[in-house]
Amino acid sequence: MHKLGLFQTLNAFFQLRPGLVKPCRLVKPMSVTILPERSSHHQDNLPKLPVPPLRQTFERYLLMLEPLLSEEEMDHTRKLVKEFLIPEGVGDRLQRSLERRASNKENWLTEWWMQSAYLDSRMPVAVYSSPGVVLPRMTFQDRQGQMRFAAKLISGVLDFKQMIDNETLPIEYLGGKPLCMDQYYQILSSCRIPGPKRDTVVNHAIGKVAPTHITVVHNFQFFVLDVYNSDGSPLTVDQIYMQLEKIWNSSLQSNKEPIGILTSQHRNTWGKAYNNLIKDKTNKESVRAIQKSIFTVCLDAPMPQMSEQRYQSRVAAQMLHGGGSRWNSGNRWFDKTLQFIVGEDGTCGLVYEHAPAEGPPIVFLVDYLVEYMGRMEVVRAPMIPLPMPPKLRFNITPEVKKDIESAKQNMNIMSHDLDVNVVYFADYGRNVPKAHKMSPDAFIQMALQLAYFRMYQMCCSTYESASLRMFALGRTDTIRSCSNESLKFVQAMEDLAKPNTEKVSLLDKACQAHVEYTRMAIHGQAIDRHLLGLKLQAIEELTSMPEIFMDTAYAVAEHPNLSTSQAGAKTDCVMCFGPLVPDGYGVCYNPMADHINIAITAFNSCEETHAANFGRAMKKALRDMRSLLEETAKAKQ
Repeated sequence: MHKLGLFQTLNAFFQLRPGLVKPCRLVKPMSVTILPERSSHHQDNLPKLPVPPLRQTFERYLLMLEPLLSEEEMDHTRKLVKEFLIPEGVGDRLQRSLERRASNKENWLTEWWMQSAYLDSRMPVAVYSSPGVVLPRMTFQDRQGQMRFAAKLISGVLDFKQMIDNETLPIEYLGGKPLCMDQYYQILSSCRIPGPKRDTVVNHAIGKVAPTHITVVHNFQFFVLDVYNSDGSPLTVDQIYMQLEKIWNSSLQSNKEPIGILTSQHRNTWGKAYNNLIKDKTNKESVRAIQKSIFTVCLDAPMPQMSEQRYQSRVAAQMLHGGGSRWNSGNRWFDKTLQFIVGEDGTCGLVYEHAPAEGPPIVFLVDYLVEYMGRMEVVRAPMIPLPMPPKLRFNITPEVKKDIESAKQNMNIMSHDLDVNVVYFADYGRNVPKAHKMSPDAFIQMALQLAYFRMYQMCCSTYESASLRMFALGRTDTIRSCSNESLKFVQAMEDLAKPNTEKVSLLDKACQAHVEYTRMAIHGQAIDRHLLGLKLQAIEELTSMPEIFMDTAYAVAEHPNLSTSQAGAKTDCVMCFGPLVPDGYGVCYNPMADHINIAITAFNSCEETHAANFGRAMKKALRDMRSLLEETAKAKQ
């Protein structure tokens, strides 16, 4: 990957000073404890998420389905929509119930979303839910470099935490409107807890005694590292470095059971194994120490050597699942909200459990850390010797051992099944669409549509996440990138008889339609969360499920073969996540000024999908679209 200048500076800095040291099931919703927002003038003045008008949503629903369905299927769905919208019928009744819910809650959606999208899902969080972030490669190739980098990174997160603790985080704005900052208060000292049928999230930062330790895992062994002095000041980078050295030396034995790999299991399986594990008092105390920690740092063993061409793809997979039981999958606690990963071979990044927060706060933290790591350090007073960080003990009963062996096998299947392809598209970045007065995000989304259409001769349901943080406790809604306008554009691109001027016009219209849908989504007027709310309201009222939600069209809409997201980081990083459906792709892109980082995932078990093929189709689409714009512009001169 193209290296960030700041990281190059940091590499040099460490070398000069060797002594230094990221498709849900819908079931009857249960009560979820949503972590309380910090009371502040800013938060109190945020508007509530609206419930869109019923007819508006269903008009847009039908429009969204048109490029995906046959005319016969559309006729059937139009009939169901008409029945649902009969005055004083089931639609009106559910809408009124939803509006009552909205008037009584700070956010009518947030509890339902967290529950249905995350905590009720029984799939493993590794690969199927938790995103990873790959940072630019470091040049260290030994444990000292690894420890120095990790120490500075820990110091940077503690610096960021101070802003959260003091409530001095800069308020973010979008289109001149302030955004909800609540998610920032959920990412530290929090952890997901498995349940036999549904999970919970606990935030230990909210309470009388906030945690003062992090967990460090090396060679599958977990340690508690207190990161504050007795006077409440954070440890210096040098102090942290010395403590990490102690941890490394104390964890040389490699015959320890990889207890952390249990967290990679199917949630029902892990829920049962969790109850087995914590029957033992020592195990329970060790698990609680991990759950309560501010965050986790994974000091990874070097991965097998690979060509430069495959390096980024391999590291992205390492962030998502650790590489399998032979490598670093046991060097994790996947339920922990934030896990920073620093490999001995220079790989670095993070993986985060998705339930408490979306990507933007994580991206903001990454950008903050990169800036922090580039700062020169203040010379400190001589260090006071610190006690050895305690190792967390686990008693491995035959039952726990059996659970670990099962988790190893399942993780190996899962890691082999995930197909990861990171594309460094060097031809251009957001500069080209901007020069042609097009939205870079819309432009890349149209390239995705074109790449998919060329591979499969059809369009597909496409999910792009849109932030709802203009509203109190807002999470996300869906931008529907596949539209009538995008279909006309991709069809025209494959039609040799169509003149370039018409193709450019259709591209422009498709981008404009995407921008308009995005604007609608971030203002709380998209369709997906409204439809979800109506469906969950019907379940809550114990009525029979309306036919509109039993329709094949709804199943098609809820099966996104393209699950996409833009990670708009300042840092030259790659964010990645697994596909939402078995026969789909997960695509995350970071458009920099002069290049685009694109991470594509698919499942090897699906014969129809192939991440590298899609990457090639994506590059060709981006090149063809630029050529189209340039050739048309020249012809006009």
